[in-house]
Amino acid sequence: MACNPEELKHVPLFALLDAEETAVLASQVELKRFAPRQRIYKIGDTEGHAYVMVSGRVRVTTVDEDQQEVVVDEPGHGEFFGFASMLEQTPHQTNAVSLEETTCIEVDRKDIAVLLQRKPMAGMDMLTVLGRQFHAAQQLVRLRASRNPNEIIEKEATFGERLADAVAGFGGSWTFIISFVLVLVSYAALSLNLGRNSWDPYPFILLNLFLSMLAAIQAPVIMMSQNRQDTKDRLRSELDFDVNRRAESEIQGLSRKLNLLGDQIADIEDSLRLKLSPGSQTDSAR
Repeated sequence: MACNPEELKHVPLFALLDAEETAVLASQVELKRFAPRQRIYKIGDTEGHAYVMVSGRVRVTTVDEDQQEVVVDEPGHGEFFGFASMLEQTPHQTNAVSLEETTCIEVDRKDIAVLLQRKPMAGMDMLTVLGRQFHAAQQLVRLRASRNPNEIIEKEATFGERLADAVAGFGGSWTFIISFVLVLVSYAALSLNLGRNSWDPYPFILLNLFLSMLAAIQAPVIMMSQNRQDTKDRLRSELDFDVNRRAESEIQGLSRKLNLLGDQIADIEDSLRLKLSPGSQTDSAR
């Protein structure tokens, strides 16, 4: 369908075009109308078209590594979608589906080339649109629950925290227990063999002092390690919450689709009942 120049005037990207340039661009682009839940394009399409929202609603999605559908954008009035693939002449990396009765302007590379020749400053408007989409993609990446809490904690850990983890890990191992017992037995045996000439005769007061100092130092070190473990657990809980919220959203989406399918099946059954009812057969016979 040919595009009315008046439609282009309501698109912010083309608002600076004069009447002649708007008429030239309107003669090249096409106005497309999509029914609710109609696919505009899908991942892998090579048509090389981009679209500008005029009215309605469109959802742009992609599929992540877990084969889960992820909403990338819901463009508003005057915003592009499918723009990068059109410029690069590469297959689309996203799916676009109309959520309601939608009208879009279909644009290709040649239309953009003519637009830039006629109105070079329109390139800045398109760069602004690309910048917004880039920021939206960055925000999406930040919100994705694919972070490894161990990697994040290790990356932000200081030298003292790493040392605390190492001390706590060694202090809670059988290697430490066996080594400590051997040292205590050797210390006591050597001190007893020396008798009165020992530097620490029985009841080993100096050894008790060393053990008290070791316990006083070891306790806060272990607490530091426990605090870091609490941080890891809290981060894991936040990531689990994000995953659960995402799963809930996916389940709600599936429920909506199932309800829609149920309604459509019910409509088909009603149509079949009307066609197969005795009254309709009598009417058809007459």
